[in-house]
Amino acid sequence: MFIKEVDKAKEITAGDGTRIREILSPKSDPVSTRYSLALAKIAPGGKSHTHKLQSSSEVYIILEGSGIMHIEEEVRAVRRGSVIYIPKGAFQFIENDGDGELMFYCIVDPPWDQGDEVVMV
Repeated sequence: MFIKEVDKAKEITAGDGTRIREILSPKSDPVSTRYSLALAKIAPGGKSHTHKLQSSSEVYIILEGSGIMHIEEEVRAVRRGSVIYIPKGAFQFIENDGDGELMFYCIVDPPWDQGDEVVMV
């Protein structure tokens, strides 16, 4: 059995500017998943940098807050309970349009790798 406490995972700032805690990854944990899982946070008024993952797709699951999701030319409002699929190679960013923190799980398949990420700043 493998259990990891989210609040004990180290928080870092990812290349896209979001604050993340990697919760589960076959690259660093004793698991054999095909994906990685992270908890991401964006402060009110903040947004991630435009970026894409060249070889991985992503799924965002909004846990708290509200925002605007941008994937290529599409723009949609998201809120708690929204599940967003981001195809591999798609330029995307998310912005927090609420008064509180925007918090979401990010599932990356295959697992996130910094070398796979292209960030536009």
